[in-house]
Amino acid sequence: MRRLLLATVVALVFAGQARAAVPQPNARAFYVMNAATGEVLASHNASDRVPIASITKLMTVLIALKHLKPSQIVTVTGNAAQVGESRIPLFKGERISVRDLLAGALIQSANNAADALAAAASGGDVARFVGWMNARARALGLHDTHFVRPDGLDAPGHVSSARDVALLAQVAMHSPVVRDIVRLRTDTIENGDFVVHTWNDLLGVFPGLIGVKTGHTDDAGWCEVAAARRSGYTIYAVILGSPTRALRNAGLQSLLAWGVSQYRTLRLVAAQPYAWAAAPYGRRAVPLVARKPLVRAVRVGRPIVEKIIAPTAVGLPVRRGEPLGRIEVWTGGKLLGTRPLLAGRSVSRPGVGGRLRWYTTRTVHNLVGLLP
Repeated sequence: MRRLLLATVVALVFAGQARAAVPQPNARAFYVMNAATGEVLASHNASDRVPIASITKLMTVLIALKHLKPSQIVTVTGNAAQVGESRIPLFKGERISVRDLLAGALIQSANNAADALAAAASGGDVARFVGWMNARARALGLHDTHFVRPDGLDAPGHVSSARDVALLAQVAMHSPVVRDIVRLRTDTIENGDFVVHTWNDLLGVFPGLIGVKTGHTDDAGWCEVAAARRSGYTIYAVILGSPTRALRNAGLQSLLAWGVSQYRTLRLVAAQPYAWAAAPYGRRAVPLVARKPLVRAVRVGRPIVEKIIAPTAVGLPVRRGEPLGRIEVWTGGKLLGTRPLLAGRSVSRPGVGGRLRWYTTRTVHNLVGLLP
């Protein structure tokens, strides 16, 4: 018979580590979250519907990639070629790869590249393309978002929110093409004739930064969504409506640094015995061992709780490596992970003679104990 034991142990507590105050950047809105867990770490006006400028191009690229392959060659329309402000050299009728347009839109934030992608994907019907953008926004649950243009230039009703931008950026980063492009500070396009340069000033400056997109117009101010990777987690930070490029950079850097400081990556389960199960017939107790470590990023200042679910006694035989229980690690009611507990050694069942000797020995011992 195997009886179950539930043992709860507080393994680690970070109560002694003080938490720094949330930064308060100069911006209309900001948002910080852990993409690995979905936990929102900090926010300010996170659902306010505001212009987001060229951050729009994340959705433009996602929709374009549903209809076009990066290796595909497309023709630039006259309307796309004429779009101004941030741009790359394009002319009506030019033949260019989708990959080059993606680089232009995501790295240099070229408006004409974004419009060229929209026209190519929709057969020239850019209004239809914008409809696809809005349909995808609804499907993703971006409730504060409405697109009017594929390039993000100021237009009445073209808005999103800090929360929606963070979610959109995470979806975009699921695309290998997007991930590969937004981490680049420069790239060469148009058969080596032009070099695009990023507006993301934190690339190569903030440790672990992997993208993703900046934006700026008169109505939107200076905006950016960025992602910083650490072992076991990635922090996304959004800042919208900062008054200057320098203030945007400083504010975003402070949010990212604060966000990554909220976690520590720890070995929560080691390859060692966590419990012992009694064995019959005088055999030594069986160690219950976690063979595989459990490493997770955990929030600073929160208790970590181990729950060991295992038998207090086992029947024989037991085989080494046989699953006999499990260890769970929790924080704040959330399961961080679990590992099976395995028998650390094999224990055979005695034969008839061995069992008889054990029963005889135990009976004699008990009788001796009754003597005055």
